[in-house]
Amino acid sequence: MSTFPTPEWAQAIMAKLNSDDRYADIARNWEGDICFIIDPGGPIREQTFIYMDLWHGKCLNVVFGPDLTKLKPAFGLRAPYENFVRILKGELHPMQAMMTRKLQVQGNMSVMMRSIPVVLDFVRCAKEVTDDYL
Repeated sequence: MSTFPTPEWAQAIMAKLNSDDRYADIARNWEGDICFIIDPGGPIREQTFIYMDLWHGKCLNVVFGPDLTKLKPAFGLRAPYENFVRILKGELHPMQAMMTRKLQVQGNMSVMMRSIPVVLDFVRCAKEVTDDYL
């Protein structure tokens, strides 16, 4: 278990995705890297990035940092820190967050909408490795 958002959390979610058979099955056709862009709020004073290279039910790489703008992921998910926390706590449904723009999607929204089971299972895995928040 780990604290969101920290480098340890990024490594924990990578390990979880790579060891979770359910996620591997649901995301077996997913192709695309994602960058989570966490806007300042609460204890977060500067924009923070978590980049994940997701490919066919596995996480090939994860990078945590204050500036990953040189990366060009297929998808960007951007929200204030508080909205990411609400999603991880189960207070805000991830699809509702996307549809109400509380979580902004950069990239092909139709691919994201066709992949709702992948999105929801990713969030399940993220919840399972999160036990605290900054």
